Amino acid sequence: MYEEIARQLAKTNTRLVAVSKTKPPEDILRLYEKGHRIFGENKAQELQEKYEELPKDIEWHFIGHLQRNKVKYLAPFIAMLHAADSLRLLKEVNKQAKKHDRVIPCLLQFHIAEEDTKYGLDLVEAREILDSEVYKNLENIQICGVMGMATFTDDEKQVKKEFDELHHIFDTLKAEYFAEDPTFKEISMGMSGDYKIAQAAGSTMVRIGTLLFGERNYD
Repeated sequence: MYEEIARQLAKTNTRLVAVSKTKPPEDILRLYEKGHRIFGENKAQELQEKYEELPKDIEWHFIGHLQRNKVKYLAPFIAMLHAADSLRLLKEVNKQAKKHDRVIPCLLQFHIAEEDTKYGLDLVEAREILDSEVYKNLENIQICGVMGMATFTDDEKQVKKEFDELHHIFDTLKAEYFAEDPTFKEISMGMSGDYKIAQAAGSTMVRIGTLLFGERNYD
């Protein structure tokens, strides 16, 4: 399945984040040995343990909601944070990144689904962050794009509409704030059930777990 997904994504140069949350290191190593290097986790402690145990050329992405008091555990090594959803979180990431003399790439998370969720910005809130003096003084983070999750539904038209909305948000922010910034280029959208729709809608990065590793282990 990995090879099939990789071939599909290669058609549009869409990167694959293999979502390895709840999976043991040996499962990750099986993909690693096939040449894959980008893995995603959503629990800070679990990710820290895997980072310490697994090869150091793995590019770790944190894809879940991140509590501010957990940032310090990830700041030394994290390659990208996918779910920056507040200025307070960005300030803490900046603070911890500075301690390690790093600039941490971050994606702004947007709420595009019809389902209720506590997390995710709208365009007005994103502009408030990007216009603030606090944000303009954060030198140890780099906003590299946007992230969102579509509604969990079999209605492909609705999913496509939500992915198109995220792409529109990306285009808007690119024009208004990042026109001269080549690092603002990522649209992280699409998971196991809808990654092909996301790819067609312009995703640059999909987050796939179940198709690669099977169902989650929550024991």
